[in-house]
Amino acid sequence: MKSGLVAPADVSIMGIPGAFFGLLIPVVAIALFTFIMAKRMAPLVRATSDPRGDRLAERLFGMAKYAIVQWRQPRYLLAGVLHIIIFTGFVILSLRSITLVLLGVSSDFVIPGFHGFIGSFYNVLKDLAATAVLVAVIIAMVRRGITKPKRYAVPEKYGKDHTKEAIFVLVLISTLMVCDMMFEGSLDVANHRAGIAGEFVFPLTGHWMASQAMAKMGLPSLQSIHLGSYLIHELAFFFFLCFLPNGKHFHVITSLPNVFLRKLDKGTVKPVQWGVKESELDDLESFGVKKFEDFTWKHMLDFYSCADCGRCSDQCPANAVARPLSPRFISVKSRDYAFKHYPLRGAMCPSDEHLIGAIFSEDEIWSCTTCGACEAECPIFIEYIDKIVDLRRGMVDEGMVPQSLQKPLRALEKRGNPWGKMEKKRLDWVKDKTFAADCQVKVLDKKQTAETLYFVDSITSLDDRMQAIAQATARVLTAAGVDFGILGKKEKDSGNEVRRFGEEMLFLELKDQNTEAIAKSGVSRIVTADPHAFNALRNDYNGLPPVEHISQVVLQNVKNGMLQLKPLEDTGKVYTYHDPCYLGRHNDLYEDPRSVLDAIPGLKRVDMEKSRDRSFCCGGGGLMLFYEPEEEQRMGVLRVQMAAEAGADVIVTACPFCLVNIEDAIKVGGMEGKIEALDLVELIDRQI
Repeated sequence: MKSGLVAPADVSIMGIPGAFFGLLIPVVAIALFTFIMAKRMAPLVRATSDPRGDRLAERLFGMAKYAIVQWRQPRYLLAGVLHIIIFTGFVILSLRSITLVLLGVSSDFVIPGFHGFIGSFYNVLKDLAATAVLVAVIIAMVRRGITKPKRYAVPEKYGKDHTKEAIFVLVLISTLMVCDMMFEGSLDVANHRAGIAGEFVFPLTGHWMASQAMAKMGLPSLQSIHLGSYLIHELAFFFFLCFLPNGKHFHVITSLPNVFLRKLDKGTVKPVQWGVKESELDDLESFGVKKFEDFTWKHMLDFYSCADCGRCSDQCPANAVARPLSPRFISVKSRDYAFKHYPLRGAMCPSDEHLIGAIFSEDEIWSCTTCGACEAECPIFIEYIDKIVDLRRGMVDEGMVPQSLQKPLRALEKRGNPWGKMEKKRLDWVKDKTFAADCQVKVLDKKQTAETLYFVDSITSLDDRMQAIAQATARVLTAAGVDFGILGKKEKDSGNEVRRFGEEMLFLELKDQNTEAIAKSGVSRIVTADPHAFNALRNDYNGLPPVEHISQVVLQNVKNGMLQLKPLEDTGKVYTYHDPCYLGRHNDLYEDPRSVLDAIPGLKRVDMEKSRDRSFCCGGGGLMLFYEPEEEQRMGVLRVQMAAEAGADVIVTACPFCLVNIEDAIKVGGMEGKIEALDLVELIDRQI
């Protein structure tokens, strides 16, 4: 193609054709990049198995939605929009980057099919994209270097701040954009002087401004800028490519596959070891994650994929109350560990050192409530709960269990509940004289049968205050005409927290006992008012009848007219709903409880700022009631403050653990008489 300037492929440098350098740079860079990637994949090869090849259509759709369309990015609006602009710009400019590389080999290269209108349209599109990326990068540099959002900060105990690396990468990106604009602009000016018709250039784009800035330059200067900008662009491009796998920007390469390989089933915990049957667990020499290579290859890919954006830690309730846990640094520290023990230069040096003590502390791993806020926020679907559970399994296997948890775990093993109460105590709420006078509850055995099992679980059966939830649930089921019964002494703790605290063998024992009792009862449906039991029975057990939460049952019966709800007597109060983690984030039940509240005539409801999948954990789930963490403030107190800020007089939840913690937080926070808490089923019981 005729041009007013000598193309990079046609110049001669010390008698060597420019095309030689145009070929040499990418060949050397790609070879180096391949070497770096091979080194980075070395620990994944040594990691444990993790099957991720199922449900391909669902994985592809998720990758398109979350990795390409960037669905979760705008949850942090400004940062998300900037990221989308930069990502979309890079996608559009990828063809331009390929073109520039090949122009260094052949000055006449044009992507097949990009002649005529398509090529002209693409040129305008890529100019707009490059300009948008440059503007977004400048704003991002201001945010990173000047305004500095708190979630980007790195506490001293976690190592070096990554601000300099982030700004350096942003400078590299801006260099690529500016060089391309200078390369194109210098050619446009030279062609115009030579009377050669050029392509349409969209006004106010970087390309257009570069042309305007160089309009009066002489031909030698234009030629120097043309070749210099091309050379800088290519060196910067391939340096950038090889730099990516050496820090937090590795996610540019790994995020798409990481989203494709994401965990598809919520509420579940990975098995102790993939491919090992439950009956074979006794034969394993070691449980959980102790050394780095005990992680699965997918979890190592998570470490590489972390963008260090801080969203997970920003939403983490443990981090909010200054517990020694910040999910972000689980990934960052692990990535640094991988880089250290699998270096680019020198031999690999995997270590048998226990990760607890080497890079993690015991309190750090026990501080997690498994609420799932971090995973719900992460735009790249990094998994934290499975890693933390695996680390806990390793600690339990080594006898590293906090003193405060040892007693409830022994009680669960002996009596099937963390309080160590006798099995017959599970029936105390049924035998209460006032309750028994107007509501009869069947205890399922050979003589008593029912269509529905009400699975009460430990806290609702054995805690004096929470027994009111059991009684309210029984009255509501009776009013709805549900034929139900309970297991009574045969019921054991569902084991939801037992599993998530790393006691896998104890969980399996509880599961087997409950599964056998449920099978013998002959029921065709299970209902529970405890989200932790709901999650375990639904996601951790196998072969059970369908499991429903009481909020689902109530809503069904309100809609079909079986339950008639009377108006509130005190219509001046404002109600808010607190989403329990194991009902909401882990099982996507957000709207049913709200619909039940909205069905009560005269009820005024507001949502707290942190609600639905951003709900703030109360901190009291399961065995967390017994754990004594390091923290500056209770999570429950923060949650009650959020309700007060929303203007609520009554906090309604749908979980006995949440109710215990919130009622306690009201007392601790000095809010008695100002705000009250109750369970959803208690409210419905009042309004029938």
